[in-house]
Amino acid sequence: MAPPYIFRPMIAADLPLIRRWLALPHVREWWGDPAEQYSLVSGDLDEPAMDQFIVSVPGRPFGYIQCYDLTAWNTGIGQQPPGTRGIDQFIGEPDMIGCGHGSAFIRSFVDDRFKIGAPRVVTDPDPTNHRAIRASENAGFIRDRLADTTEGEALLMVRNP
Repeated sequence: MAPPYIFRPMIAADLPLIRRWLALPHVREWWGDPAEQYSLVSGDLDEPAMDQFIVSVPGRPFGYIQCYDLTAWNTGIGQQPPGTRGIDQFIGEPDMIGCGHGSAFIRSFVDDRFKIGAPRVVTDPDPTNHRAIRASENAGFIRDRLADTTEGEALLMVRNP
């Protein structure tokens, strides 16, 4: 059974941790230039269409997840039901990778979104990011189609309640 996951809203005091995680090779591989991503993530702290969370198990933060309103970042995703949310995430702590946390915390987070009324949640990993695709599938997402986004080709994956 998966441990309980805590999704604490990210605050400015979390930015040094985010900066450290973004610089790690396993995060940088898929998120890209750490300075550019840090600028985007930190700049979204005040973005009303973006919710950002630090993911923890009791006593230990280990990851990041952002959840956004598609009306703000809908490039390439196409028409979705009103209220659909998009997510992006990563595990920052290297020793937490490969332990099943990715799919478990994604499932837990998305289940929470459904409880508060989201009709659908989408994610769009790089089509060559097999670990992210597998984690998303294990969290209940299904492959929809390849999509052209502002950041290149992505695999649109969807999960309905």
